[in-house]
Amino acid sequence: MHYKEIEKVVNDIMPEKCRVTKVEAEGLNIVIYVKDIREFYANDQLIKQLAGSLRKKVSVRVDASMLMDMEEAKKKIHEIVSEDAQISEIMFSPEFSEVHIEALKPGLVIGKGGTILKEIITSTGWSPVVLRMPTIPSSTLKGIRKSMVADGEERKKFLISVGKRICQNAPQSEWVRAVMLGAFREVGRSCTLVQTANSKILIDVGINPVTGEPSKAYPYLDMMGFSLDKLDAVIVTHGHMDHMGFVPYLYAYGYEGPVYCTHPTRDLMGLLQKDYLNLAKKSLGVDPPYTKKDIQNELKRVIPVEYGEVVDITPEIKMTLYNAGHIIGSAMVHLHIGEGLHNFVHTGDMKFGYTKLFDPANTNFPRVETLFIESTYGGRNDITANRRQMEDRLVSIIKETAQRGGKTLIPVFAVGRSQEIMLVLEDYYRREETGFDLPVYIDGMVLEASAIHTAYPEYLRKNVERRILSNNSPFESPMIKVAKGTDRKEIVDGEPCVILAPSGMLTGGPSVEYLNLMAEDERNTLVFVGYQSPLSLGHKIQKGMKEIPLTGEDGKTKVMNINMRVETVEGFSGHSDRHQLMAFLKNLRPTPERVFTVHGDWGKTEDLARSMGAMIKREARAPMNLEAIRLK
Repeated sequence: MHYKEIEKVVNDIMPEKCRVTKVEAEGLNIVIYVKDIREFYANDQLIKQLAGSLRKKVSVRVDASMLMDMEEAKKKIHEIVSEDAQISEIMFSPEFSEVHIEALKPGLVIGKGGTILKEIITSTGWSPVVLRMPTIPSSTLKGIRKSMVADGEERKKFLISVGKRICQNAPQSEWVRAVMLGAFREVGRSCTLVQTANSKILIDVGINPVTGEPSKAYPYLDMMGFSLDKLDAVIVTHGHMDHMGFVPYLYAYGYEGPVYCTHPTRDLMGLLQKDYLNLAKKSLGVDPPYTKKDIQNELKRVIPVEYGEVVDITPEIKMTLYNAGHIIGSAMVHLHIGEGLHNFVHTGDMKFGYTKLFDPANTNFPRVETLFIESTYGGRNDITANRRQMEDRLVSIIKETAQRGGKTLIPVFAVGRSQEIMLVLEDYYRREETGFDLPVYIDGMVLEASAIHTAYPEYLRKNVERRILSNNSPFESPMIKVAKGTDRKEIVDGEPCVILAPSGMLTGGPSVEYLNLMAEDERNTLVFVGYQSPLSLGHKIQKGMKEIPLTGEDGKTKVMNINMRVETVEGFSGHSDRHQLMAFLKNLRPTPERVFTVHGDWGKTEDLARSMGAMIKREARAPMNLEAIRLK
């Protein structure tokens, strides 16, 4: 529906007493500004009628001329909201007539059935946006949330421009194609172009974080066939660098459009991309392909979307995100193209199996003609051992190491595997009969990433969510010690302990520094719990390399001898193994007409495609980078 038609529909439905002053297509929402909000709330059917007629999310806000003074409004909010809510921050965004209220117990700000929210807006005029305060302080969250308000004027203009582009009467396309720009028959630099005659969308724009060589590190954006300013949208499935690490580059070279993802993914993007600026130079020896300013431009243009929310992202394409079970906020992307022309699902990275953090990936979609499915562990022999046995084995290795006076180093991804391992070890720590009482040091970005988990407990398994909401967060267990500000050598020279440190593939970061300090002591143990890229140092050590050449600060090469015990304990991956991938497809409803495997090493993508095709008796294959396939 054209935005001018939307304005007419709104004026036909809204009572004159509400005194509508403005109707705006703001990003994914239709926003109606009124002078009398009480009259609007007097009829509880109005919002349903508006949403039903417009088939879009509708927000009603108070006209700027009727807003209470900010200081008075702040006092009023404190009067209305119980002290038990523990409000930590109140920030006003005049451009949107909104007040952002951050609280430890946001439910007390919302009230039963939204009664407190209604009282705030009718008393002050300001529309409340409620945010959960993380139980662990987070500079990343604080910075992003403040910038969303500080950049209100620029963000408002951007959202209006996006809304107008989406609300156009564009002609319907007759064809759909996908272009493979990265992570096909490989892991890293994920990027898929979905294109119609009228729409151009990128799903993920990642880097390969273990190499700085441009031909292997970055997606083939130069093969799209059009300039970046012609892109309509970017969708990011989750906050790992191989899926979103190259997005700021788009803004450095002409893209000014939206990025769609979940709230946690937005925050993780800000955290990990800024860290990459340091990592690229220090560990890979290359200049990063973008700057901090480009990251800031990207974050201003992120439009967060909740799971299950159906939104228009171009005049002809509707998008819905579903839980992928991989890391916090990870999403599978469903695109409904045209008036039933085609339905497309991209799983991103997903887990269809048990983890302590998340529910398994969603398997029910309205329609699916084409499925792109990850295949990291899609090889015939990629079968994960029993999870409970692997947990016992991990703890057994740690105990054996402690008994001989050593320390256990577990390289982890800051997001996902670190929190999963923390939950595993915390479970053993709480059960006295296990005898596990070692300190667990977390280093690098693990603390910040864990803080983001506590700000969005609704994305976690119900039992973990309940613990966070009841002030008993497993990420703040007495066993967990923060290494930040502590001399790493002191930890290594101290009492037996466990060290969780990124990066998970030993490509840089604190884990490499700990390795340097620990490698030559045979009492210590190195335990791999996640995927190791063939290009990574972790993979080389995992495969038995005992002498590692290193370049010192003086420029001279020295050899690091790996005398420490090296173990791999499987079962903790956020990816599905071979059985889980096959079970996902078997349970997928409806069954897709064709399947393409992605995000897996060369032989694994092919092997999985053959098996999946045989199982569902439909087309299934493993495309290569730079292929273009017509889907409709």
